[in-house]
This record gives sequence, C-alpha cells and structure tokens, in this order.
Amino acid sequence: MTSQSAASLPLASHAIAPATVLRGPGAWSDALPRIQALSQRPVLLGRSGATAALRQRLASDLTASGLQVTLETLEHDCCDTDLVRLEARLRAEAVDGLIASGGGKVLDAGKWVADRLQLPCITVPLSAATCAGWTALANIYSPEGAFLRDQALTRCPDLLVFDHGLVRQAPPRTLASGVADALAKWYESSVSSGSSQDGLIQQAVQMARVLRDQLLIDAREACRDPQSDAWIRVAEASALTAGVIGGLGGPQCRTVAAHAVHNGLTQLQACHNSLHGEKVGFGILVQLRLEEKLGGNRLAHQARRQLLPLLRDLGLPVSLADLGLDQVGLHELRQACRFACRPDSYLHHLPFPVSDTDLLEALISAEALPEPSETSRRRSA
Repeated sequence: MTSQSAASLPLASHAIAPATVLRGPGAWSDALPRIQALSQRPVLLGRSGATAALRQRLASDLTASGLQVTLETLEHDCCDTDLVRLEARLRAEAVDGLIASGGGKVLDAGKWVADRLQLPCITVPLSAATCAGWTALANIYSPEGAFLRDQALTRCPDLLVFDHGLVRQAPPRTLASGVADALAKWYESSVSSGSSQDGLIQQAVQMARVLRDQLLIDAREACRDPQSDAWIRVAEASALTAGVIGGLGGPQCRTVAAHAVHNGLTQLQACHNSLHGEKVGFGILVQLRLEEKLGGNRLAHQARRQLLPLLRDLGLPVSLADLGLDQVGLHELRQACRFACRPDSYLHHLPFPVSDTDLLEALISAEALPEPSETSRRRSA
C-alpha cells in the first residue's frame, strides 16, 4: 500500500478485548481477589431459573470474600424495559461494580448497564454459546424476544472469567450453538472484508479462517466428550477467539447475511425456542445459498456441502422445519425476510442486491443440494 492510500484510511477506534481474561478450571476462585480489587459492593445479574442455584453459589463465594453482594434478575431478554429499570435501581442502590453471569443476553444486559453507570464490569459466561462475554457490544431485543438493534459500548469488560467447570455444566446444545455462531465469523467476514486493504482487518479475517478450520476439526469430538481437550479448544474458540476477531477487526469486519437472517427469524414467535447460534448457523446456509444463486459463487455450493454434515452431526437446524417453522405461513416468513432486508440491515454488506423474495427463496432452499449429475454418478460407480 502506498503512503497516500494508507493516509486515506479513516481513523478507527477498536475496543479489542477485556482488560483481563481468566480461563481454565478454577478460574472463578482465582478471580475473587481481582473482583475485590474492582468492587466492594457488586451486583450479581442473572436470569435463567436453570442457573439460579449456580448464581447463588457465586454470590456465596463473593460474600465469603468480604463483598456486599446484591442479586438482580432480568425479567426478559436484553431489552429496554429491563435495562432502564436496572439502571435506575442500581443508581439508587449505589453499587460499585456489576457481575453478569449467564448466557449471551444476560452478559449483554450487564455490559450495557455497567457502561451506562460507568461501573467496573465482570462477565462470567455460564455457557460457550456466544462470545458476548468478550465484546463491547449489546444486542437489544423486545420484551417478546424480537431483535431490535445493536448497541456499541465504550469498552470491553474489565474482567472475563471463563471457568471450564462452570461452562461444562451448560447443556451440550449450547456448545453446538456457539460453534455455529463462531463459524459465521469466517463466512461473513470473508465476504464483507476479504478484500479490505486495512492490515488489522486482513488479519482478523485470516484468524476467522483459522477458527473455522479448528471448529471443523474438533467440534464433533468436543460436543461428544466434554472432558476432552477438543472441548477446551472449541469452547474457548467459541466464547473467546470469536470475540478477539470482532474486537481486532472492529465494525469494518462485518456481520453479513447469517446474522441478518437471525435477526429476521427472531421476529417469529415460533422461532423463539431456538438459540442465537442455531439461527445464525442456519443463516450461514442461507447466505451461502444467496452467494450461489445471486452471486454466481460456485465455492458457496461446496461450502454448503461441507457444512451440512457438520451442522447435522451437532444437532443444529439446517431447515425451516428444524427451527419449528414448518407450519409458519409464507406471509409470516416474508415478514421476517422484510425485517432482515431493512435498509440498515447487515444483509446489504453482500456484494449484490437481495430482495425479500430472494431471501425467502433462500430460506426455503437452504438445505437443498442438487443431485449429482448422471456423469458423476457413473464415475462414482
């Protein structure tokens, strides 16, 4: 790159990573002195009833360390109603730190409130389903669970505690979901940013390719055996490395159609039982179908052929029926597609135009692979 073209690059600001990351077995115990250094009166935020006993154990550990702990529970997914309520309540209670413990939406809510109140923020993921514990970003939903918008935050958490023992207690489905969400880093960034002249973005895209390769190699064993070394690599890849890529690449290392499809599908009540990464993984197939049909990309077909067996082996949805949408009418599906095709949608980072009709056709045919030709059948025989 010439000095003139380098000088023409816009000024970029990156919130790359948490100030400190503790990972491994026993990370929570090792984190307690660090939490003490950040806060004396923290609030511990969670939501799911399934993790209530686990959060109570964390609260007991914090209390035993001499901290005055306040427990708060979200009423919804990360939504304005909860966020505004929490912000006002925590201002009144004069807490001096926020610990978010749970899945991605809890972590996003905690980061958002800590950012608003300028509090030290500690994230404690209880699954490897997303990289939300890492990022300076929150996804905002309606009280009913429909995606509304992304909210950029001023900084990443002060401390991320990725305790293998805590994360292993999550249902296996969450790790498979995290694999799908992490795989999207490559399939989306390679399309939106693969030709970028920015060195950091180039490096982030290549990290996404390495991440994909690691997941293709290890994901099956990781999901089959949570005591394996493969589990450690895959869980940390999904919850940590995926966050590194987003932080290093910044907003220019963009999400594209896979996440736009997720955002559209969340508008459908019938899809609310599917996890974030499950919808994103299906969205990868939809994006590849769009690249194949509208972009004339033959490699996209091969990528779908490569991905489909892995997604099926991990129990991830590869069709509308798998997502519980086989009984949803075309009118509702088109509404979801219209949302995904909004003017400010990630979908438009694709290098070709996509209409809601195009997207609807790709949703319906995402799983379909053409039968081999007569010639290829003869060769295989």
